[in-house]
Amino acid sequence: MAISDEFTHFNEEGRGRMVDVTHKKDTARMALARGAIYMKPQTLEKILSNQMKKGDVLSVAQIGGIMGCKRTSELIPMCHNILITGSDLRFEPDVENCCIHIEAELRTTGKTGIEIEALTAVSVAALTIYDMCKAVDREMVIGDIRLIKKTGGHSGTFERKEEKK
Repeated sequence: MAISDEFTHFNEEGRGRMVDVTHKKDTARMALARGAIYMKPQTLEKILSNQMKKGDVLSVAQIGGIMGCKRTSELIPMCHNILITGSDLRFEPDVENCCIHIEAELRTTGKTGIEIEALTAVSVAALTIYDMCKAVDREMVIGDIRLIKKTGGHSGTFERKEEKK
């Protein structure tokens, strides 16, 4: 069996390649990803009261996440450059757990999924929050980044069972 038959991201010589999706049909696709950034209570309070010296943290993180998802194919090897037809990021402050939950919902119509772009949007939004707040809290922790749901394509719908709302 040739390497390319066994692993989709390798050619006959065992070198990396981008999977050919020419034969696939365009379908409507959606991906929902979530993550969180944990911080000191004082940091969260400063964010919520718009007291960070760098400005409105969540507004900047919103734009950062959108910009990040648009650059995914430049960051992840072998990732297709896809047309993103819609993106939205939501932030839910959680005072009890000293964190901000981040959710990204992206849409496209195309031959390949948009899951990596949604995960990238969450990651970049969290990194943006970290960057804007690091002067007051270098102990922040970014985590829990995961795919919640995806629709469309040959494999159909995936929904993380423990995350249904």
